[in-house]
Amino acid sequence: MEKLKLYHSPVSPNARRVRIYLAERGIDAELVTVDLGAKAQFSDAYAAINPRQVVPTLLLADGTAIGEVPAIIRYLDEAFPENPLDGATPKDKALVQMWERRMEQEGLLPAVAAVRNAVQGLAGRALAGPHGYAQIPGLIERGRQIVSNLHADLELWLSQRPFVAGDSFSVADITAVVAIDFATKALSMPIPEGNAATLRWYAAVAARPSFSA
Repeated sequence: MEKLKLYHSPVSPNARRVRIYLAERGIDAELVTVDLGAKAQFSDAYAAINPRQVVPTLLLADGTAIGEVPAIIRYLDEAFPENPLDGATPKDKALVQMWERRMEQEGLLPAVAAVRNAVQGLAGRALAGPHGYAQIPGLIERGRQIVSNLHADLELWLSQRPFVAGDSFSVADITAVVAIDFATKALSMPIPEGNAATLRWYAAVAARPSFSA
């Protein structure tokens, strides 16, 4: 099996997505912690690995560095093709990618944006990466509204099927749980008590051993 390294941070929701994926698939990777609190992502050493200076980054045995969660997961699904989490057929792959993208765009990203535009310590760092951007206070409430809408939408979808993208567990479920957990902790926006279908799904999915990764 190829020797892999995953540069990650325990506090990064995007890094958690990849750790869960690796655990779910049983793929071994050496975890290398990047201390975001100490701004280690901006060090020359890490910038040489990932010029965008964010986590996670997957480092292959030949020195190739792959950043961005969808790209990392695409590589791993194709490099380790048994029991993929992105669908088995072209149609399934497209549907999983569509729903995973929605969980990211309508859940995780707006939740992160709400936090990065609110936290005083991130003034001038409203977007992750090597460049500085001013905070926009209006994005705080907008992010919260988007997360609230996701809760309502998820309840409708999950009342019609067992998993986010259909009948099978997939990367869409990973991203959805990570988004919900982040919104719960960082924005105090857990799944509403009346959302029975979402709570049923969440209990089943979050109980998988991989989600403790």
